[in-house]
Amino acid sequence: MSEALIYAADGGVATISFNRPQVMNALDAEMIHALRAACERARDDAAVRAIVLRGNGPAFVAGGDIAMFHANRENLSSMATELSAELHHAILALRAAPKPVIAAVHGAVAGAGVSLLAAADLAIAADDTKFTLAYSRIGASPDGGATWFLPRLVGARRALELMLLADAFDAQTALRFGLINRVVGSAELAAETARLAARLASGPTLAYAATKALVNQSFETSLAEQLDAEAAAFVQGTRTADFGAGVAAFVNKLKPEFNGS
Repeated sequence: MSEALIYAADGGVATISFNRPQVMNALDAEMIHALRAACERARDDAAVRAIVLRGNGPAFVAGGDIAMFHANRENLSSMATELSAELHHAILALRAAPKPVIAAVHGAVAGAGVSLLAAADLAIAADDTKFTLAYSRIGASPDGGATWFLPRLVGARRALELMLLADAFDAQTALRFGLINRVVGSAELAAETARLAARLASGPTLAYAATKALVNQSFETSLAEQLDAEAAAFVQGTRTADFGAGVAAFVNKLKPEFNGS
C-alpha cells in the first residue's frame, strides 16, 4: 500500500505495520492516508477475522511528525483539518470492524500512538514500552479519540492527569491503569501477539462482532436498552452455524471448531 505502512493478510489475520522506523513511526501525511485505507480494507475483508496494529523498528508510534508540522507552519491549519479527518476515518473503521483489533506495542507510544492503542480492542505491550500523552508539551490538545477513549479506559481524573502533565509511564503502570491487557518480554511480543491473533481468528467471529458492538454502544444506552440489545444479539446468534457447533461441542465434551458463519 505504501512504504510508510505495510499491510499483510495471512491465516485470517490482517497485520498493519507502521514503517517509518527512522523517525520512530511518527505519523506523516503519507502514513495517515495509508492507515485509513488499510483499516477500511481490513474492516471490509470477510476473510480477515482479526486485525493487528504494530510498528517496525524501535517504536510503535511516537505521535505525529513534529518536523512536518514545523515545515508546514503557514498552512498547518488546513493540513491538520485534512489529516485529522483521515485519521478519524481510520479509527472509526477499527471501532466498527466486526472483528477484534489487537495493538502490539513496544518502544515509544506517544501522542496519537496512545490514541491508536486505545482504539484497539485488546493491547499487548513489551516490558520496555514507554507511554506519554505528549500533546501539552507542544501546546496542543489531544486528538485521535484520546479524550473519548481514555476516560472510559482509565477514568476521567487519571485521563486528565496523563493529558495535562504528559509524564512518561512504563508498561507495568499502563497495565495497572487499565490501558493495556498484558505485558510480555520484548523478545516474546511478536510470538504472543501471533498466538492471540490466531486464537481470535479461529473463534466465533459473529459472536465477537456482536460482543464488540454491544460494548461499544454501552456507554450511550440505558440499562433497559442494553438488555434489549443483548437479547436481540443473543437470539440472532442462536441462528449461526458457530452457535450450533459450540453447543454440540460442549454437550459432547469436544473442542469447538468455528468457521465464522
